Amino acid sequence: MTQQKRFALVGTGGRAGMFVDAITTTYKDVAELVAFCDFSQTRMNWYNGRLQTERGLNPLPTYFADQFDQMIAETKPDTVIVTTIDAAHHLYITRAMALGCDVISEKPMTTDLPKLQAIFDTIAQTGRSLRVTFNYRYAPAYTQFRQLVLDGHVGRPLAVDFSWILDTSHGADYFRRWHREKENSGGLLVHKATHHFDLVNWWVDAYPTQVFAMGGLNFYGRDNANGRGEQYSYTRYTGVPEAQNDPFALFLTSKAALKGLYLDAEAETGYIRDRNVFGEPINIEDTMAVTARYNNGVILSYCLVAYAPWEGLRVAITGTRGRIEMDIEETVSHLLGDGQASASKGPFKQARMRVFPMFGQPYELEVPVGDGGHGGADPVMLEQIFSPQPPPDPYHRAASHIDGAASVLVGIAANQAMQTGQMVCIEDLFPLAAMMNK
Repeated sequence: MTQQKRFALVGTGGRAGMFVDAITTTYKDVAELVAFCDFSQTRMNWYNGRLQTERGLNPLPTYFADQFDQMIAETKPDTVIVTTIDAAHHLYITRAMALGCDVISEKPMTTDLPKLQAIFDTIAQTGRSLRVTFNYRYAPAYTQFRQLVLDGHVGRPLAVDFSWILDTSHGADYFRRWHREKENSGGLLVHKATHHFDLVNWWVDAYPTQVFAMGGLNFYGRDNANGRGEQYSYTRYTGVPEAQNDPFALFLTSKAALKGLYLDAEAETGYIRDRNVFGEPINIEDTMAVTARYNNGVILSYCLVAYAPWEGLRVAITGTRGRIEMDIEETVSHLLGDGQASASKGPFKQARMRVFPMFGQPYELEVPVGDGGHGGADPVMLEQIFSPQPPPDPYHRAASHIDGAASVLVGIAANQAMQTGQMVCIEDLFPLAAMMNK
């Protein structure tokens, strides 16, 4: 019989649910969740309530954030799963490793250079492992796109043109939450685009060397609303009669999870989950353009907007032998950060993948999808993480701290470029090349 691997989870917001559900259902015979850690007892109680009522399990021990060391000593996890706000990832990654645990972290791995350095120093000192959950790597559509590159359909990649479009449901939600303050999230070029930069790094099998970016807060925020002649008397949405017909409103009474994890915890945490997207403070950008050069010569052109009428992506890779393109319009709901699609519609409203040989006839491929969150990615990723004998992965989708750094450094460099108006060399920020060659 396979011995159960022990996991503790720190950060019990909406994103934690994917890991809680996987360990206590599909992988309950090989994995055990041994503790919750958070600064909110209300949130930990909410998850324990679900384990009791939905799974018939006993409640797990709960620990406040300042009891993290005590949790490790008493519950003895093999691995700590970190799903806190982005700016706190490094605290628990480094402390868990110092106490003898491996770590699984939500993306982005961290938000700035000192925190990144602290993670690398701790890995060097302890020899512990860190896995970053870039679930988009596991989506069947994006895996097929990588396979096209591996099979030589573009030859040697030379240029990537990538636009990611967030709609006024998903995109707006970053401006209701803690993400809207850059000190918490690093901005969308760190928090959200880390997914996209990681896909590019993985697709072209390279890492970034130079980055330039421009961006601004052009749609959300009080000043932009005032400029359009829009006036809002409320700072949040829930319980505000004037917000009933506001298309940007989110009401925390609309879902049990929103109420249990956020509204009911407000008195304890002070965190308001449903702030007005046209209020203050907001200091992240909603419109961003990035250019990057890679160590293999590839040039990336990337655009991210957070207020479009539809959600999805358009990406093309052009190389010495041809071009591949993928256009996707999504149907997913992201209100709890779970990427779950409508069961009746699937994850995509429209999807198209095309191959253009340099001197041949173009042709179209069926875009594969799977069941579960993020276009079928989450179940595949969870199997790779929690199964004691996961299927072989010829695509090398497991992401290490090196991959986490290669992704987040594009966003960190882009933030610096926006601030200074200057091109940023990655090696001037962090010795990524030396790290990758070790």
